[in-house]
Amino acid sequence: MKSQTIRRWSFIHTWSSLICTVFLLILCITGLPLVFHHEIEHMLGDAPELKEMPANTPRMDLQQLVKAAEAHRPGEVVQYFGWDEDEANGVYAFMGKTAGGDPNDTHTFMLDQRTGEAVETPSANGGFMMVMLRLHVDMYAGLPGKLLLAFMGLLFVLAIVSGVVLYSPFMRRLDFATVRPNKSNRVRWLDLHNLIGVVTLTWAFVVGLTGVLNACADLVIAQWRNDSLAAVVATYKDAPPLTERAPASRLLDIAQATVPGAEPSFIAFPGSRFSSEHHYAVFMKGDTHLTSHLLTPVLIDATDLKVTAIVSSPWYMDALLLSQPLHFGDYGGMPMKILWGVLDVLTIIVLGSGVYLWVVRRKAAATVKIAQTAEAA
Repeated sequence: MKSQTIRRWSFIHTWSSLICTVFLLILCITGLPLVFHHEIEHMLGDAPELKEMPANTPRMDLQQLVKAAEAHRPGEVVQYFGWDEDEANGVYAFMGKTAGGDPNDTHTFMLDQRTGEAVETPSANGGFMMVMLRLHVDMYAGLPGKLLLAFMGLLFVLAIVSGVVLYSPFMRRLDFATVRPNKSNRVRWLDLHNLIGVVTLTWAFVVGLTGVLNACADLVIAQWRNDSLAAVVATYKDAPPLTERAPASRLLDIAQATVPGAEPSFIAFPGSRFSSEHHYAVFMKGDTHLTSHLLTPVLIDATDLKVTAIVSSPWYMDALLLSQPLHFGDYGGMPMKILWGVLDVLTIIVLGSGVYLWVVRRKAAATVKIAQTAEAA
């Protein structure tokens, strides 16, 4: 590789890395507890726990649960109901002042499907884990914060690519994984920086790309609403505002009959972000480990409970849904979470060593310049 090309790639690698380093450190530090959020919530006692009851205890229907949620939070409306694999008898209720309110203003709690009893979930409404999540997702800056992090993610990917280009000729001079112990601290850290960078290469690239996609989730969802969702509710454009809606009791039966073999993931109530002003949207998921992350929305008229359509899921929505669990290592249970945690710590070392190498190099260059000036005087 020509020296001019090396200098160009070195410039790209140095500055793309430095610009995104602070943000990447924040993302790595906050991402580490998020990988183990289930375990941390249980350790902190923030995970909701339902009462022990006989296995054959009947469950309330959805409309009864809606009433229970509204009684628990008077003056608010139900935006979503969501099901969690960890608690078979619980359903999460998401409530706000309005159906389409800011997601950050939503209050989340669990309802016992057998009794309608509300169980608070502190980690979903504040506390340590919510602080970590907000810092990781948008740094408390909303959409501008998400887009800034998306840009930093792109710089991180560029730093990875440029690092690979620079490391290729370096490998021709030394064997793989060589760390020269008899050299200076700078050289040893350079060798470790390159070694750890190569080891974490694929993981960092995948996490970087999925992070960019997740940071653009608001834009992806908005495109889905304006494209797929808008197409199937076009006939409701001039319909009068919904003043009274049919009870939610039969929603799951209707959705399961429409998409046989699927299970409910969550229900979006009329007026919420994932539905229309005139529909319930029941999002159904597959029964395999992969298809459980892909959702099929069944749109049900909120007046007469007739199925309006099964909303198509474009490739960009599928990509977003698949990228979210991959980003946090949710595909392979605890072994994969541990692997994700180790790789996260190694990435922090790569970022820190990169800053150290840049500082040392700048100091060395300044020392040489001073010496040259003194000789010329």
